[in-house]
Amino acid sequence: MLKPLLQGIAFMVTAATAQAAPIDLIIDSDPGADDVVALFLAMASPDELKIRAITTVAGNVRLEKTARNARLACEWAGRDDIPVYAGAGRPLVRKPIYAAEVHGEEGLTGVEVKEPKTPLAQGNAVQYLVDTLSAAKPHSITIAMLGPQTNLALALVQRPDIVKGIKQVVVMGGAHFNGGNITPAAEFNLYADPHAAEVVLASGVQLTYLPLDVTHKLLTSDARLKQLAAVNNQASKRVVDILNAYITHDMDLYGMPGGPVHDASVIAYLLKPELFSGRRIHMSIDSREGPTFGQTIADWYGVLKQPANVLWVQEGDAQGLFDLLSARLARLE
Repeated sequence: MLKPLLQGIAFMVTAATAQAAPIDLIIDSDPGADDVVALFLAMASPDELKIRAITTVAGNVRLEKTARNARLACEWAGRDDIPVYAGAGRPLVRKPIYAAEVHGEEGLTGVEVKEPKTPLAQGNAVQYLVDTLSAAKPHSITIAMLGPQTNLALALVQRPDIVKGIKQVVVMGGAHFNGGNITPAAEFNLYADPHAAEVVLASGVQLTYLPLDVTHKLLTSDARLKQLAAVNNQASKRVVDILNAYITHDMDLYGMPGGPVHDASVIAYLLKPELFSGRRIHMSIDSREGPTFGQTIADWYGVLKQPANVLWVQEGDAQGLFDLLSARLARLE
């Protein structure tokens, strides 16, 4: 009688330990205002997220600026221990595009941008991904994909077998019911490099997409910005200053009462998945030249009878996101 009881206790302890283990995480990003908010949220959550590195890519602004902004975010958050690797400076096939009209010429507005004290990590982000994922335990590393998917696509082309080291890839990108934000059909991250997104999709890796369909439901408000400001430290002040400058574009364009903080939703999903809901569906990406270039075709109702290849997140708890963000910002200086 005692032996089964002890085995049961041992199982519960092991399960609890496994559940409490932090997520082994690489953040691939193109900072960007909402990327910096996402990085703050991640870096303020060391118990849940073990950030191995931040890999940067050209997207919202050019590579040298996204790599600088990622290091600046680490400096601001007191997390200079996290290495930042610069990666792809252009998409796989298409001509580069940027989003300076949204994020400003430096990728950040509302705050002073300067050269960080900590230099870039030695080496290239793509090679870092190849080396790290090929040496990882099977299905052990999560990748938070906050920008165009070029770095991971290049790594997969170079070494397709690295997919075995990936537990999941959680993407901020795509749009279906909402419509696009760079064209009527396409969301920016997918439009910036749809061919890279196709490579990642075809790899068979476990994919979760947080599209505009959900991020446009997770909006700031005067009350939520005041909630963040009430944290009253340097981190919260920077986030409020960044958001106040950043959200006006989308509020003006869409006539929304607040602005989305797209990339923070990925980190919130990793920290508190219970804030979100969706379903596994079949998704494809249009990389043909034309008006639907970069569109994600999300078969929400399963009319194509194709096997599901992504978890498509459709709903989220907006107040829950801002409660989480304010609580975590309070941990920073």
